[in-house]
Amino acid sequence: MRRWIRAAAGARAWHQQHHRSIHSLRAKLTVVNVALLALGIVAATAVSLMGMRHYLLDRVDSELMGSANALARTGFTQKEIDSLSAIGALRDQFAPDDKEASRLTRSPTILVALDAGHRPIAFARIVPTDRQRDLAAAVDDPGALADSAEARDVNVDGEPYRVVGTRLGDGTFVLLATETGAVHNGMAKALKLDLAFGTVLLALLALLTMLGTKHRLRPLEDMVETASAIAEGDLTRRVPAGRDPVTEIEQLRVALNSMLHQVESAFETRERSAAQLRRFVADASHELRTPLSAIRGYLQLYDKGMLREPVERTRALARMSAEADRMGRLVEELLTLARLDQQPQLRLCAIDLSHLVRDAADDLRAQQPQRPLTVRADGALLVQGDESELRQVVGNLLANVRAHTPADAPVRVELACEDGDGRGPGAVRLRVADEGPGMACEDADRIFDRFFRAGGKGSGPAGSGLGMAIVAAVVASHGGEVTVRTAPGEGLAVTVALPAAAPAPTA
Repeated sequence: MRRWIRAAAGARAWHQQHHRSIHSLRAKLTVVNVALLALGIVAATAVSLMGMRHYLLDRVDSELMGSANALARTGFTQKEIDSLSAIGALRDQFAPDDKEASRLTRSPTILVALDAGHRPIAFARIVPTDRQRDLAAAVDDPGALADSAEARDVNVDGEPYRVVGTRLGDGTFVLLATETGAVHNGMAKALKLDLAFGTVLLALLALLTMLGTKHRLRPLEDMVETASAIAEGDLTRRVPAGRDPVTEIEQLRVALNSMLHQVESAFETRERSAAQLRRFVADASHELRTPLSAIRGYLQLYDKGMLREPVERTRALARMSAEADRMGRLVEELLTLARLDQQPQLRLCAIDLSHLVRDAADDLRAQQPQRPLTVRADGALLVQGDESELRQVVGNLLANVRAHTPADAPVRVELACEDGDGRGPGAVRLRVADEGPGMACEDADRIFDRFFRAGGKGSGPAGSGLGMAIVAAVVASHGGEVTVRTAPGEGLAVTVALPAAAPAPTA
């Protein structure tokens, strides 16, 4: 039973492979080329055979018409021909069936005389032979044949002949015919030769077409293999370039590779976005769970009557309020990031970034009076942006310094304007650099990730890990960029580049 099943499966696979090979592009191209060549060979053979037949029969007709016209121009009558001494020569030429000529090869030419009733009669005192009688019987209307001055095809004793007619001086009809079997045999041999040569040409063309299409269509097979590999999960596969590429196939290869690159990039982006979303949900759940657990714990203590002293109740209420504030700030930051992800329409106007920097520096001095702070933001430096969001960017940068560096670590805030290339107003660069512990390279690569905290040594709270993510999102929404330079023990420097606002026209 298993053997029968394997045999059936093998037969089915062979049938499918055979079916695909028959309906493949290579087979169709081969069939089309062979069919076109076959039509050309048939047409050429037909034209050549028709031309050869016309040429050979025209020669036979010319000889017959020349003999008939020569006989008619003599003006001899039947009786005059009988009395001429040249009848012996005529006998040798036109009557090979008599006793003396019976030993000679049969002449391909027949001459027969007919009376007014179209019956064969003796010509030059020679009795009509069977072949002459057959010729007379094969011609229905000798008079019309003599008047038409054209040769006709007749069949005498199973052999093809061309026959013409003429009249003697006394009105006797004379028929002259020449056998054309040699012409037909020659045409048959030429036809066989053409068919044999054409068959060889068709076989050679089919073989060359199969080999040529196999080489030319190899890039298409590479595309099929590449698509199959990608369908199995290998998104890095690409269609290799051919040694002798065809223009259309090369264009298809380039377009397909470009499409595959886009598919791979989109798949990687989707996977990265999905991983970030999973990490974001997990981090957000963890961050929200901590204050909720603290609030729930104090409420359970209060419900069980374990907070008997007013001081304990006041302390628990203060802790719950602090955790609620922390959760509120976290929710606000999450809402800010969600709004920035939707790419909202910004209310852009000319903002003096130096004014925002000086305000944020004053806030830092008030919170950490002992920290050395240097600010270089002289003059008005205008950028095109949303004031509330840019103020949050500057505030988050200084809050990051406050949370992750010691209170006595120096900080420098520098603001500078770079001229454009003549096509725009240039850019304004804000640089916040501290002399804190710095960050490792792997931490610096993740500094803009949401809920990422490197574990600072500052005096403030560690924060939610969303401040730098908000900075990157706001700067990107304003068409700017953020860069980081850091190393362990060398501090952290964050540079924000924003498009400068065009100066107001002077009156």
